[in-house]
Amino acid sequence: MKVLKFGGSSVASSESIHKVIGIVKDRAAKNNIAVVVSALGGITDLLLAAGNLACKGDENYKDCFKTIEEKHLQIARALIPINNQSSVLGQVKKMLNKLETTLEGVFLINELSNKTSDKIVSYGELHSSFIISEALKNNGLDVGLKNAQELIITNNNFSNAAVKFDKTNSGIASFFKENKHKIVVLPGFVASTENGEATTLGRGGSDYTAAIVASAVDASILEIWTDVSGMYTANPQLVKEAFPIKNISYQEAMELSHFGAKVLYPPTIQPVLKKEIPICIKNTFDAQAEGTLITKVSSNTNPIKGISHIENMALITLEGSGMVGIPGFSKRLFGALSEQKINVSLITQASSEHSICIAISNHDVEKAKEAIDQEFSYEMEQHKVDPLSIEKNNAIIALVGDNMKSHQGISGKTFSTL
Repeated sequence: MKVLKFGGSSVASSESIHKVIGIVKDRAAKNNIAVVVSALGGITDLLLAAGNLACKGDENYKDCFKTIEEKHLQIARALIPINNQSSVLGQVKKMLNKLETTLEGVFLINELSNKTSDKIVSYGELHSSFIISEALKNNGLDVGLKNAQELIITNNNFSNAAVKFDKTNSGIASFFKENKHKIVVLPGFVASTENGEATTLGRGGSDYTAAIVASAVDASILEIWTDVSGMYTANPQLVKEAFPIKNISYQEAMELSHFGAKVLYPPTIQPVLKKEIPICIKNTFDAQAEGTLITKVSSNTNPIKGISHIENMALITLEGSGMVGIPGFSKRLFGALSEQKINVSLITQASSEHSICIAISNHDVEKAKEAIDQEFSYEMEQHKVDPLSIEKNNAIIALVGDNMKSHQGISGKTFSTL
């Protein structure tokens, strides 16, 4: 069995969805497949905007809703033959009415909890999966639609819920064991608590849904369809000579993604990584392109697979003579940042323990400074620790490759180039 995931750019218009239908048709000729879809391109942002405007008592939320409604109805009309449109459009309108009622409730009470926000945002994937499943049926394919909220069970950490894998895996495995359809369409990103309350899986949620399903059914491969032909050796928008990497290891893919390659979000591949299920990154708009195959061990022996970078980073340095030989400084520093939910992208420490330097996002600087100043206020008053040194607007550049460790001279060449 294969699992295919199509992102927002792949389902942004009726034209792109026609390409998706062609790809699904091709894959279903030889395999049973699960198709995980994101919300139509741009819809998630519109849903979030509508919720936030409604919460502020701003009637402009109705304009956002109108745009959402028009886009779904227009795409449904373009994909479904006119003779079969009435029932499909009726169901789409019914779902839109529920969304409108939820937004009206937020507008009336001027409150938007994470729980309600999850409910609002989940309509994006629920709508797209229904429309796409109906479009596939009208192309003569054997298709079933399954709401992922009935399969993926999470805790109640709304907006970034943690999956309860025991219940989720057994539920998915038993569903697909009994499933008689050649193709099953599922909404990505959405899940629910054991009590049936809507939750979402956070950033990269649709990739995560696909990886969870692939792992639970022991899929032969997970294909992630997007708008680029795989992972590139560098950002092709910045480096004209960049080209797609044919084969890369899980670790290399995660490193490139961590340092800015946006094709893959690292946490999403954990379920398939454990089972060593290959991942293929493919281009919906150039289906014949080879793409990038991600496996446990790469067959490509080049020492450097790619160069990636993260922009808009700040370097924060905590230093002072009072830190030398005193245990606990690192723990306190990272504890203070953790409490503020600040992500640290890079860490260096002087061998003398005289200083610790970390890289964080620019927009977290003020929060980080306040937390660190508060944590080390006594040491700063006693002049054991210097005032924080902060440098904003930096970039981290990363060279990635499993085989770099066995090749001498790469770091020297890098620094001499710079």
